[in-house]
Amino acid sequence: MSRSQGSSSSLKRKRPGLSSPSQSLTDHERKLYDVIRSRKDMGIWTRDMKKETNLPDNVVNKSLKALHAKNLIKEVVNIQNKGRKHYMAAEFQPSKELTGGSWYVAGSLDTDFIRSLRMFCVKYIAEEKVATVEKVTELIRGNGAFAVEVTKQQVEEIVRALVLDDEVMEVKSNGMGEFGSVPVGNVCYKCVGKGRGGGVKAIIGAMASIPCGVCPRISLCTPDGVISPRTCVYYTKWLDF
Repeated sequence: MSRSQGSSSSLKRKRPGLSSPSQSLTDHERKLYDVIRSRKDMGIWTRDMKKETNLPDNVVNKSLKALHAKNLIKEVVNIQNKGRKHYMAAEFQPSKELTGGSWYVAGSLDTDFIRSLRMFCVKYIAEEKVATVEKVTELIRGNGAFAVEVTKQQVEEIVRALVLDDEVMEVKSNGMGEFGSVPVGNVCYKCVGKGRGGGVKAIIGAMASIPCGVCPRISLCTPDGVISPRTCVYYTKWLDF
């Protein structure tokens, strides 16, 4: 109840803050403000403002200072062009295209956060033997190592990077053995191990979970025999992935 009340009062306080100062805007300030506000969470570069408003540089600069002083606009960092002055209406939050999303803080890549998250992803995948993104996210949230809540999307992006770096491999569960806790067909991840052939990395992808590799009757399996790929329930399930 208190949360919804807080939201309502927040909106009531915000409206006068936006409308009252704007009533006293000059024609130039109004024109510039309307252009900036129309760009919503993407904001606009000062050079583009000048093109759209056809206002002289000195008028634009003076108007920007006035709008900023009235808390109607704010300057934001655009990670694609950090040297450019970018503005948006104060009521909007910068889009991910501008800020770089959760991996950036104040326009700079948060390398410490990324490094720590990679470390924990590898740690928990190794401990679990086989783990889904959801499981890794749950374990990371539970350890209290981060001041902010780690999202599933963040973990998924890190795990994808680990796959590309050959630190973990993506597999599909066959529901047997170490995959017992993961439903059949669900994507999960394993740490890359060493093969018998002198450091050859494990097979990556769905082939890593083929049931034939762990079948105790593989020596008796023939195309037309009693035990065959045609009659094998596990093999059929694997083909349906």
